[in-house]
Amino acid sequence: MGNMELKFDEYIPLRDIVFKTLREAIITGNLKPGERLMEIKLASELGVSRTPVREAIRKLEQEGLVEMRVRKGAVVAPINEKDLREVLEIRKALESLACQLACAKSTPEKVKNLRAINKVIARAVRDDDIQTIADKDVEFHDAINAMTENGHITGILKQLKEHIFRYRLEFIREMDDRNRIVEEHSRIVDAIAAKDAEAASREIEAHIDEQERYIISRLNSKEK
Repeated sequence: MGNMELKFDEYIPLRDIVFKTLREAIITGNLKPGERLMEIKLASELGVSRTPVREAIRKLEQEGLVEMRVRKGAVVAPINEKDLREVLEIRKALESLACQLACAKSTPEKVKNLRAINKVIARAVRDDDIQTIADKDVEFHDAINAMTENGHITGILKQLKEHIFRYRLEFIREMDDRNRIVEEHSRIVDAIAAKDAEAASREIEAHIDEQERYIISRLNSKEK
C-alpha cells in the first residue's frame, strides 16, 4: 500500500475526507484490486479512529469500488469485464456524439489547445511518466467534450470519470506501445480541425474500442 495523506478541511466531515482519500487511492491504483482494506491498519496510517474508516468503506461499497467477502472482509473491487464493457459502451456513444458536435464548434485556437495537450502526452510517453499520460489523457478528452458546449453531455461523462480513470490508468500502465495513444489522438484532432464529423466520430470510437480490447485481453490473461 502506497502512502496516503488526508487533506483536512474544517468544513468537510472527517468521514468524507477519509472516503475521498480512499477512493482516490483506489482509482489511481495506489490501492490495488483485491487488496484488503483493514480498518485498524488504515486508521493508523491515516491518523484517525476506526469509525470514519468504517463509514468510508461502507460508502465505497455502495459505489461499487469495494466488495465485502467472506473471511476476508472489505477488499478493493476487481476490474471486471462486465463493468468495463458497460462503462465504455456509454463513454463511446457520448464521446462519439461529442466529437461530432465539437467539429461544428471547432476553432483554430481550440484545435491548437488539443494539439498542445497531445504534445505533453507524447513527452510523458518518452519519459515513461504513467501518471502524466493518464492525467493529460483526461484533459484531452475533457477539452473535446467542453467544445460541445452541452452541459448534459459533460455532466454525464463527469459522473463516469472516476470509473473511466481507473480503467484508463490500468490500460496505460499495461500498454506495450503507448505511442498509439498519441497517434490516435492526432487522428481525432485532424478530423476535428477539418470539421469532418464522420471521421472524428469514427476515430474516437476506434480509440475507445482499442482500450476495451486491450484491457479485456489483459484481464483474461491475468485470470488464467
